[in-house]
Amino acid sequence: MNNRFRILVVDDEPINIQLITSALKDEYDILAALNGYDAIGQLKEHNPDLVLLDVMMPDLSGFEVCRIIKSDATFTEIPVIFLTALDSLEGELQGLELGGIDYLTKPINFDLLKLRVRNHIALKVRNDLVKEQRDLLACQKQELEAALARVKQLEGIIPICMYCKKIRNDQNSWQQLEIYITEHSEAMFSHGMCPHCAEEQMKMINNLVRHSI
Repeated sequence: MNNRFRILVVDDEPINIQLITSALKDEYDILAALNGYDAIGQLKEHNPDLVLLDVMMPDLSGFEVCRIIKSDATFTEIPVIFLTALDSLEGELQGLELGGIDYLTKPINFDLLKLRVRNHIALKVRNDLVKEQRDLLACQKQELEAALARVKQLEGIIPICMYCKKIRNDQNSWQQLEIYITEHSEAMFSHGMCPHCAEEQMKMINNLVRHSI
């Protein structure tokens, strides 16, 4: 099984894609797109772990592609690193405001790129683990709430005979107390005798013995 992370490289210059692919291919599986529309298609088909995104492209700019990515719940957790010749504070601010996680200017320092990619992939792995644990806890909470709901079936006013202690069920029939509780919970019964009842039973036996003599 291939457990390598997938990186989508989006750039309208094929030479840039070739250089980035050459720098990263030993550690990652590289996907490529030459325009924004192709990038969206690659996202839907392959769900990459990280996107390296050029800004200045025809048709859809990198900013527009990032806006689409971050507006879709399926892709919003994918980190986006902008790689661009647009070396301005305004451009960097816009990229980060749109949800980009990093912003590197061209010409690309490939040693720096490798470190940024490695760090952001590691951060995504941790975030995915936290999300998985959060989803697991939410599932366990639902199961607990369902269990508590079953227990709550025994709450409220339950009609019980003051003499034989049978309970009137939902079908208006009378049941032994232990049968009713067993049907409405996961409780199980074992039978014994309390000290008071044991004393009463002993008195009754002694009376029978005396009268039989």
